Amino acid sequence: MPNVVYLHGLASSPNSGKARAFEAGLRDAGVEMHCPDLNEPDFAALTVSRMIEQVEHLVAGLPPGPVALVGSSLGGLVAWHLGARQAGAPARAIERLVLLAPALDFGRRWNPPSEDEELARWRETGWLDLFHHGYGEPRRVAFALYEDAGRYDSFAVQRNVPTLVYQGTRDEVVNPRMVEAFAKGRWDVTLRLVDDGHQLLDHIDEIWKGSAAFLGVARACP
Repeated sequence: MPNVVYLHGLASSPNSGKARAFEAGLRDAGVEMHCPDLNEPDFAALTVSRMIEQVEHLVAGLPPGPVALVGSSLGGLVAWHLGARQAGAPARAIERLVLLAPALDFGRRWNPPSEDEELARWRETGWLDLFHHGYGEPRRVAFALYEDAGRYDSFAVQRNVPTLVYQGTRDEVVNPRMVEAFAKGRWDVTLRLVDDGHQLLDHIDEIWKGSAAFLGVARACP
């Protein structure tokens, strides 16, 4: 059985609906899921680089065996680039990736005018206020998050590792066309589009079952 690490998204937590569904399914199959709190130690100072280093440290301490990463939204960006970073370390190489509505272009994407205005305010003030679903209250995060994310070009990375992607066609956060363009021509990436929004909770049973088969976990989600 693989060592499975779940990476939650921005303004989320290890207690998100998708994380709980995966944890329950894996527990039923006798597999422990590791789900670090990527908000720590300080959400306001969050960066993609810090998240990658945090998960890299966790992976280094896992028991021997294959490692699979499940990344949701911004966690998907982290999973993809951590996999690339681990490519030269076969002893702890990432062997499978599951990406759920992955924000692969965060920090680099072209935005509509309304988002450009918000981005300009974020850059000018240095802070973005957003509702944090993990804390259940508004929190702010520094512009360094977006600036740092711009260093990571997902389209330039070639992983050559089996990767399963679930993307909602009605996603209001991650552009489905971007994800389709990302998957196109990559033999190692399987894209499954579902009629859902960013949270993907309407299709969580289907997503879990497909992911379980992909990860080699036989039993179905309860």
